[in-house]
This record gives sequence, structure tokens and C-alpha cells, in this order.
Amino acid sequence: MTLKSRLLVTLGATAAAVAGGQALLRRCRTWNLAGRNVVVTGGSRGLGLVLARELVREGARVAICARDEDTLDRARAELEREGVAIALRCDLTEPGDVSEMVKQVVARLGPIDALINNAGIITVGPLDTMTREVFERSMRTNFWGPLNAILAVLPEMRARRMGRIVNVASIGGKISVPHMIPYSASKFALVGLSEGLRAELARDGIQVVTVCPGLMRTGSPRHAEFKGNHRAEYAWFSISDALPGISMDAGRAAREIVEALRVGEPGRILSMPAKVGALVHGLFPGLTAEVLSLVNRALPAAPVDSRQPVKGEASASRLSPSWLTRLGDRAAVANNQMI
Repeated sequence: MTLKSRLLVTLGATAAAVAGGQALLRRCRTWNLAGRNVVVTGGSRGLGLVLARELVREGARVAICARDEDTLDRARAELEREGVAIALRCDLTEPGDVSEMVKQVVARLGPIDALINNAGIITVGPLDTMTREVFERSMRTNFWGPLNAILAVLPEMRARRMGRIVNVASIGGKISVPHMIPYSASKFALVGLSEGLRAELARDGIQVVTVCPGLMRTGSPRHAEFKGNHRAEYAWFSISDALPGISMDAGRAAREIVEALRVGEPGRILSMPAKVGALVHGLFPGLTAEVLSLVNRALPAAPVDSRQPVKGEASASRLSPSWLTRLGDRAAVANNQMI
């Protein structure tokens, strides 16, 4: 056998051993979710509610939390019919609220096995319409909120040397998107936190999973805030969020997130467009920046004195809602987004 042949055989054997080791590690880490106690933040509507439904179907005992009592009540009524579920009001930006929520979950369900940080807010519009307060509010909800929840569950997870934390970030935490800068900045911070925690907490028996979804059909544009030409901003955002091929079905996204939780994998990017975008950005960051600058030129300009945020549900136009947003509108009805 030639030197080249021996080298190829050695490389092949090494690759097979690495793949086999990864498969074995994956099997050892895989959880049966039946009977596990799982907290889902922002679980009263949208992706959080779809995640809660999926977990209940898996036999998990689910606690959801959110700020709005009405949506919580409707979600609670649905989930309790399907399995063990509780719903608690909690403002994740307030550490005291979070500590009290965790205490109530432990008292009613037992020790928390897994935390899914899903709650978040988004404000869409040109940079000139974004005040410092918008950036601060985005950071409070999208970064400090998850951190508050993590710090609240961490002591007991460490004491038990067991637990899983899933942080639902965004492809906007990998690629900063024009007209969504406060959101992207907060999601970049969450990705950095999540990946750093993965490295530090593994020795304590805690697996941290970073999930970066692309566009998803959850019905959430109705509750997003829009600045500048708010009707035009809502139109492009809600249409993009609803088109098949560009956006992802919320049920499929939830199943992938639950699978990532089950196996404790380091991270997952959801949807093919998001995966391609992250790959291209990683290989050619300069090209990505040039493309995004062209995209920005095509987005709506801001009228003078247009800093007042307007909810999506108050930003209808002839383009949205329309047949272009039909799938997103159906998702809003299905996922408790209408009120």
C-alpha cells in the first residue's frame, strides 16, 4: 500500500471514529421528555404557544409565562385540556417577577428540568426613527429577560447537576438586518451569552442550546411595532413573514426546537434561507454587507417626525392583509395572536 493510500485510510478511519463518537454522545444525551418539567417564556401565543403544544404532546409538564393575562388565560385553557400545564403572569424584565414565577413552578410541578427562553419583542423601522429607549427596551426584553430567567433556574440545576436551557435567538443574531437594528443588536447579545454559557455550564451537567430561526409563520407581525412609514414597513415585514419558501411553518420550527432540546445539541439554525444566509455571511461578510446596503435602499424611507411606534394590527394597507399574507393571517388565528 502506498503512502497516499495509507494516509487516505487513516483519514477515513479517523472521520468514522469521530462520527461514531458524536453519534454515541448524542444517544447518551438524548432525553425522553415525558414527565420532564419545562418552562416556556412568552408561551401564551405565537411560537411559544406552539412549543408548549408540542411539549405537552411529548408528555412534558409545561409551565408557560407571559405578561398579558387574557392571552395567558386562553392558552392555559387550551393546554390544560391536553396535559399537565400551568400559566403564570411574569414580566421577565423584572428579576423579582422571574424569581417568584420560578418558585411557583417548582412548588406546583417540582424541579425545573428545562427552560426555553422564547419571549421577545421587535420594532421595525429606519435607524432615524429609533430612539435610545427602543434600544434599551429591546435589550431589556431580548437579552436581560432571558438572562434573568437563566439566573433564576441555574442554582437548582447546578445543585442537581442536570438541566437544559434553550435560547431562541434569531438569524438576526447572526446577520444584522436593516430596519431591525435594535432587535438584531439584542439578538447578537443573546447569541453571545448563549454560546458562552454552553462552554461554561457543560461541566455542571447543563446543556445550553442556541436556536436561530429565520422567518416563521407564527402570526407575530400583528404585535410587532413599526416606525416611520408604518403601513409600508408592516407590509414588507408581514408579507416576508408569510410567504412559503421564505418563511417557515411554526409547527415545523417548534418540532425542530424540541428535538434540539431533546438531544442537547449546541445550536441549530432553522429554515434553509437562514442557513444559506449564515453560511454566505460567514464566508463572505463583505459581500453580505454590500447586499444588505442595497436591500436597505429598497426599504421604505421615513417621513419627517415619524418616531411614534404603531402596532402591526393598526398598520393595515391594501398589501397587508391580502392574499400575500394569507398563511401568516391563518397562523395568527391558530396561535392566539388576534387579541
